[in-house]
Amino acid sequence: MASYDSDNDMSTRAKIPPAPVAVGHRSRRKGSLQLSHPKPPLTPNTSSIPPPMSHPLLPSAPASPPTPAPSPTPQQRSPASWRLTPFDDVEDPILEDARQVFARLNITARENWLRSLVDLCDNHTLSFLHHVVSPRLKKDPFKALPNELCFRVLEFIDDPKTFGRASSVSRRWREVVGDDQAWKILCEKHAYRRMSSDSVGSSFNPSSLSTSQILPGPHPRCSSPTRGLESMSAIDENSDRMTEPHAMAEGSSSRRPRKQRLKHTHRSRFKHAYMVESAWKKGGLMTARHITPDQGVVTSLHLTKKYIVVALDNAKIHVYNIRGDHQRTLSGHVMGVWAMVPWDDVLVSGGCDRDVRVWNMATGTSVHILRGHTSTVRCLKMSDATTAISGSRDTTLRVWDLTTGTCSNVLMGHQASVRCLEIHGDLVVSGSYDTTAKIWSIPTGECLRTLQGHFSQIYAIAFDGQRIATGSLDTSVRIWNPQDG
Repeated sequence: MASYDSDNDMSTRAKIPPAPVAVGHRSRRKGSLQLSHPKPPLTPNTSSIPPPMSHPLLPSAPASPPTPAPSPTPQQRSPASWRLTPFDDVEDPILEDARQVFARLNITARENWLRSLVDLCDNHTLSFLHHVVSPRLKKDPFKALPNELCFRVLEFIDDPKTFGRASSVSRRWREVVGDDQAWKILCEKHAYRRMSSDSVGSSFNPSSLSTSQILPGPHPRCSSPTRGLESMSAIDENSDRMTEPHAMAEGSSSRRPRKQRLKHTHRSRFKHAYMVESAWKKGGLMTARHITPDQGVVTSLHLTKKYIVVALDNAKIHVYNIRGDHQRTLSGHVMGVWAMVPWDDVLVSGGCDRDVRVWNMATGTSVHILRGHTSTVRCLKMSDATTAISGSRDTTLRVWDLTTGTCSNVLMGHQASVRCLEIHGDLVVSGSYDTTAKIWSIPTGECLRTLQGHFSQIYAIAFDGQRIATGSLDTSVRIWNPQDG
């Protein structure tokens, strides 16, 4: 009976074909690996088959990027997880278990594990590992650090070109580098003093300065002194764009247009000082040309629209055209010429020979010789084409009529040499070695006011009709009100 059953069993097994074994499909039961029987294939239903897709992509696949696709960032290059891509059906359970075990290890065990894995990698795999790990190790310090520490880092930078290039790295870098505190640090490093509001706001606009405005004409030998500040100009333009919406909002709220006030920032101050310094160092085209025909100390120099006039201590006056070509020499003084003033083609000069001479620079002839001073003529000014005023070491000022060649007034009152003078309208102010400045009326020769306050000789004076400025050997500059002294 047993043999019969055994024969039947063997015949039955012979009729049943062996089941195929699914390679790679394993099931875990109580820690042992067993082969799982595959499920029978489904009978395809032709009525429910969708039409063929134009692109053989799975529904879960990401959409293709637009053309041209943006460059991937370091975060996009490195996968967020080591799980298999959606194109793979099933992940190997061993890899999943390995990840879970790795996550539970301490730092030392992780390092040992990774070291053992790296020893198993070839050059291609190590290159891939470096490509994946490098972006993760990079970190922007300006994003991680507060502004105070960022400014501390910028203290070690003293090159403005580096500042300009740093502003192009990212928005965060532009924000830090564009902060006025950073430019304050740079101003202190270059020892740029604070500019007055008049010099920044009225006579100079840093954003509008160009090399062509400072130095007209071609300059083949020198590079542009503003090349290093192109990035700084980009910062200024960016700041202007950021303030435009606010300006438009203010304009829409008020009907009357308001004049925009210039902000005197450390950045504008540094840009002004740096560009002026660069223009002095590298700007222009230097011509190695000695235009004076003889040796002598230059005691006075004037530039006009037609002439370059040079006075020397050897009693000669040289006249050049605007190109530097010598035109003529005015000879007549017997001692050094210490003061002169041009007016169109007329030149008035004075010197150690105590004479005041009137010249025609177009012809080179001497028109008048004006005598009266008893010591060196130290300063000269002209109030109009026919009136000149001279100051001398004999403590007096003299008003000369150039038409007749006579002295119309003698202004006496100083107790020492008259060193400087300035004219505005019918008033003349004089500074003397007696530490005082005086205001005179040119038509009457009357002393209207005496300005006292300096403790030493006055060497320089300026007058614009509203204010008088005097500079003295006592190292001070005083501003006076001509109305009340």
